Amino acid sequence: MALVTFRDETATGRSLDEFVLPGVPERISARELVRLRVREEVARYNAAPSAHFRGLVRPTEAEVELNGYRMRTARRLDWERQADAAEAAFARNGFILLVGDRQIEDLADEIDLAADPVVSFVKLVPLVGG
Repeated sequence: MALVTFRDETATGRSLDEFVLPGVPERISARELVRLRVREEVARYNAAPSAHFRGLVRPTEAEVELNGYRMRTARRLDWERQADAAEAAFARNGFILLVGDRQIEDLADEIDLAADPVVSFVKLVPLVGG
């Protein structure tokens, strides 16, 4: 089992947020890794719901704000719904997934976390008018 660091970064590589998760299988698909990350962040939020959610994708009815999302009401989130939204965001280039110095281009790709235990997520912002 691997100790994995999940990191959110800007496009320039500046770290915005990170958390460490132990007990992750050393070999895992990108899809399973994304879903694992989302499940963990939703579990942390649900343990202490608040008006602010820092996660990979925006929950339904939440508003985008700097470094996260403002919840209209503090409520429990469904991790599977959030994980499905994360997969859809990946498919439409809503974020880039980096493991070590390698960009993951398909959620079916196998990842060796023993070799590269740092997983970075770079959220992409659509250009206005483009």
